[in-house]
Amino acid sequence: MKQELAQDIALMRYSIISPLIVGLPDEYRSKEAYFRAASARGALHPNGSFIHPAPTSIKRWYQHYQKNGFDALLPSSRSDEGTSRKIDPDLEEQIRYLKTTYPRMSAAAIFRQLCTNGSTNRNELSESTVNRFLNNLALKEKTTDNQDMRRYERAHVNEVWCGDSSVGPYLKTEDGKKHKVYVIALIDDASRYIVGIDVFFNDNFVNLMSVMKAAVAKFGVPKLFNFDNGSSYKNKQMDLLAARIGSTVHYDQPYTPTQKAKVERWFRTMKDQWMAGLDMRDFHTLDKLRGSLYTYVSQYNQRIHSSLNGKSPQERYFSEPDCFQRLPEDKIDQLFLLELERRVSIDCVVTIDHIEYEVDYRFAKQRIRLRYSPDMESIYVVEADGTLTPIRLLNKVENADIKREKPRLYGGDD
Repeated sequence: MKQELAQDIALMRYSIISPLIVGLPDEYRSKEAYFRAASARGALHPNGSFIHPAPTSIKRWYQHYQKNGFDALLPSSRSDEGTSRKIDPDLEEQIRYLKTTYPRMSAAAIFRQLCTNGSTNRNELSESTVNRFLNNLALKEKTTDNQDMRRYERAHVNEVWCGDSSVGPYLKTEDGKKHKVYVIALIDDASRYIVGIDVFFNDNFVNLMSVMKAAVAKFGVPKLFNFDNGSSYKNKQMDLLAARIGSTVHYDQPYTPTQKAKVERWFRTMKDQWMAGLDMRDFHTLDKLRGSLYTYVSQYNQRIHSSLNGKSPQERYFSEPDCFQRLPEDKIDQLFLLELERRVSIDCVVTIDHIEYEVDYRFAKQRIRLRYSPDMESIYVVEADGTLTPIRLLNKVENADIKREKPRLYGGDD
């Protein structure tokens, strides 16, 4: 299976289990109830088909993620590939579910669905085996209607961080050039506390990620990030990042401003109170402007908020210490790496942004996953077991001086 498809399947699996990662949603009595509801809702497979994984499969994905993280969701080839096998309990559950939900679905259609969603393949299971199982199956279960209930107002801090960007003041740098400044902010939904903010000359994903990284390093991981559908927010890198840190992402539908009303209201407040009082003749660098913004945000967080019953955002935010899920400090940098795929040349070279890097000879002529810091100072190969091996810039001069062991030819007596 190609690495990109395997990664997309892992992201699909994560999207199904992600609401459970930071605790059971209130509308479910148990995890088993969630698994059944998630199975009924189904998910869009990377190949474009809509699938309904069995509750037992979803449970297994959840357990694997809890034990070994996102990489444990990557599908792997079976050790017994090429040999026939009996229907295992997981497959039985999927077949039973599909037939119960879609009574007119034929054995051939169910078999194709199992192959499509990666549960099996034609080398492991035959259509006739599925047909025999269906002939012996007594349907006892009936499907129930499930509603996807979503709450906008959050009862606890760190349940939802809303993120957005806004055009800030225009900054004339020391060279006389005038630049548009963007403010990127993250606000906690329950407390209105600003957990992350910064100023940039560009509104892009890398800058958004830097704000997220600083906030997560300081306050831990929220259950959910809420963003709009802009290209700076909705992309595969964002989905991978959320999956690695154990959060999930919700993207607002177009023309639904109420879904991010709090952060948009805060930006209006920021412009009325901070920007309106700036004399931009005093600012010629982003660092100085950033310092002024940080001072304002600190004051805002400590002021009594009209919707918080006489409390400030800071008082409300730190009133629930049990709601903070912090990550190990030594893992932050690794979790916030970007990711891409590249094919390695026969001479062990990969190219990123027209720059050549060399990798270990083991990867020659293979397609590999790379993780890298936004500044490209650190680049790693993702090994089969998930560990990261650093790579370096290609140095042809140094390589010319390396002594290579000549292969020995065996034939006859020594």
